[in-house]
Amino acid sequence: MDSRLILVSLLIVFIQISATWARTNTDDATALVALKDLWENYPPSWVGFDPCGSSWEGIGCYNQRVISIILTSMGLKGGLSGDLDQLSELQILDLSYNKNLTGNIPASIGSLKKLTNLILVGCSFSGPIPDTIGSLTELVFLSLNSNSFSGGIPPSIGNLSKLYWLDLADNQLTGTIPISNGSTPGLDKLTHTKHFHFGKNRLSGSIPPKLFSSNMILIHLLLESNRLTGSIPSTLGLLKTLEVVRLDGNSLSGPVPSNLNNLTEVKDLFLSNNKLTGTVPDLTGMNSLNYMDMSNNSFDVSNVPSWLSTLQSLTTLTMENTNLKGAIPASLFSLPQLQTVSLRNNIINGTLDFGAGYSSQLQLVDLQKNYIVAFTERAGHDVEIILVENPICLEGPKNEKYCMTSQPDFSYSTPPNNCVPSVCSSDQIPSPNCICAYPYMGTLVFRAPSFSNLGNSSYYISLEQRLMQSFQSQQLPVDSVFLADLMKDSNNYLQVSLKVFPHGRDRFNRTGISMVGFALSNQTFKPPSTFGPFYFNGEQYQYFEEVSLSLEPNKSSNTGIIIGAAVGGSLLVLLLLFAGVYAFRQKRRAERATEQSNPFANWDESKGSGGIPQLKGARRFTFEEIKKCTNNFSDVNDVGSGGYGRATLPTGQMVAIKRAKQESMQGGLEFKTEIELLSRVHHKNVVSLIGFCFQLGEQILIYEYVPNGSLKESLSGRSGIRLDWRRRLKVALGSARGLAYLHELADPPIIHRTSNQTTFYWTNT
Repeated sequence: MDSRLILVSLLIVFIQISATWARTNTDDATALVALKDLWENYPPSWVGFDPCGSSWEGIGCYNQRVISIILTSMGLKGGLSGDLDQLSELQILDLSYNKNLTGNIPASIGSLKKLTNLILVGCSFSGPIPDTIGSLTELVFLSLNSNSFSGGIPPSIGNLSKLYWLDLADNQLTGTIPISNGSTPGLDKLTHTKHFHFGKNRLSGSIPPKLFSSNMILIHLLLESNRLTGSIPSTLGLLKTLEVVRLDGNSLSGPVPSNLNNLTEVKDLFLSNNKLTGTVPDLTGMNSLNYMDMSNNSFDVSNVPSWLSTLQSLTTLTMENTNLKGAIPASLFSLPQLQTVSLRNNIINGTLDFGAGYSSQLQLVDLQKNYIVAFTERAGHDVEIILVENPICLEGPKNEKYCMTSQPDFSYSTPPNNCVPSVCSSDQIPSPNCICAYPYMGTLVFRAPSFSNLGNSSYYISLEQRLMQSFQSQQLPVDSVFLADLMKDSNNYLQVSLKVFPHGRDRFNRTGISMVGFALSNQTFKPPSTFGPFYFNGEQYQYFEEVSLSLEPNKSSNTGIIIGAAVGGSLLVLLLLFAGVYAFRQKRRAERATEQSNPFANWDESKGSGGIPQLKGARRFTFEEIKKCTNNFSDVNDVGSGGYGRATLPTGQMVAIKRAKQESMQGGLEFKTEIELLSRVHHKNVVSLIGFCFQLGEQILIYEYVPNGSLKESLSGRSGIRLDWRRRLKVALGSARGLAYLHELADPPIIHRTSNQTTFYWTNT
């Protein structure tokens, strides 16, 4: 047979086998190939037409369907394709930190009905945010900050009832804050959202009173640096869960509502650079307050408020240009956590006296442009005091040290970890463990840190430790982290340079960068609470390990024969390889079938588990399955009580996850006994056990998910369910039936010892 015919025949067989073995849904493959055609600098592993079968980097698959695209800091260049709507099973789309991704978000994105995480941080997308984004009703995490989006906030976002995180900051958004009106949705409908991050835009109009209600669970309200006018609505005082409030840098006017004093959980309050009037509000009730800035407003002339001395958690007091007069009470300086007092450009007079028991944390007292005439020095004090443009500075050289300004020094860089830094070549940098490598770099931006003593290294040491704990708990390939280049910008954000070093090699691969980038963009990493809300702005990583193949030209007249033979031989090898893979897959399919019929075949009897548990209606989950269902245990799935989280099974069923903490782990035998007992409980008034995981040192229980919260949340008003007498009767009857079943009808009977408002849940209203 002619050699060319043999090659053609082999090629046909190869194509047929490839089509049979393709592991990617056709629509998904078409959509990804369309994206690939739009982009430059896509990963070199993106070859062929089978993204799942060929393991395209950054693509996650399940049952031949694409469920995630995570390509952070890849240097992608181009836009988003309208073919995205074909990815009907897509749950996560994260293209953050690709500054050359431009253009609009296509309206077809609204067809991704299963999308839970849409993250496009630090790109260069522009144009309006499409209104179709309100069709993504499964969305939990929406982060579009640090782009160039324009136009208004789509009212349709109010349809996203499962939304936990909403970050639209640092764009060019205009118009008013949308609220619902009749059939038109608005942001006031987002009663389960914890984060409103809208700072650094061009939003105008007033803050609608209807935006806030007592059944919301917001913890961060960030509206700084916009163009908002009107008064602060008194309904803001209804948000008892608030921890950070930034309304600074607007044109808000009128008095501060007195009921803000009810916000006992607020740690950071920024009202500066507005046009607020009336008396300085009494905030005695804010006993968690760490950082308060009311500077540059038009409050009535008043004495320095005595109630300030009651704020035992206060670290930073900034009230510049607020018409304060009289002497500063010495008791203010005795607050135990106080670090900074800045009362510049006021009418403060008399003698400055810290008192004998001033705070050991106190670092700076800035009283420039006031009327201080004397200062009572105390032995051993080490506080920077600035009294420039006060009468005391006219008395000659004796007060000279208080009558000059200096640049603050708050430099920090991670020290070497008990080693001598290496001398590295080319672009490599020594890690804290003194290993030369190419780190992943970017900037951590903290939007409301609760401290002002930026030179205190203990804050950054705890941040380093938390970063490493987070990376290690997610099994990311990270050796160490390096922090440096601290800076406070004009928005009062704290910026910290971050370098993340690879583990076991001198550079990251693309999968490693995607995993690290996603941990930061998806807020899986949580900094110490003193740093407040943050985002990460990653740089393009340019040091990937790439493999390139080339074929040198051969001038021999037999070149065609050699190439033909090589291609033919390669195809034969591929056929043999496919046959081997087919046999392996058949073997694995048989093993999986066995495991399905006997899911406890691998139960480890050597660790005191007592053999295979006898279950009724519950199944075993692998730890990998649990990680996928919970988005790697992301905090966005936290339901806020009892250590429970929520997850979505591949079937679409929502479940509740109970993950045992290390200190509360049971022995294997006890855990087996518990799941055997719980699997036998089947009653409409008792939450059912769906499954469990006992693997890799984990003890996890999977329960039926109850969406309407606990009785405690209803009694406190947080759930939005009004407890009229009809519902109270239903609570009593349902509770009694459930307890009667457990105590009398269950086999064996179960005594419920913790019957209280936190253990009763609403299945419906």
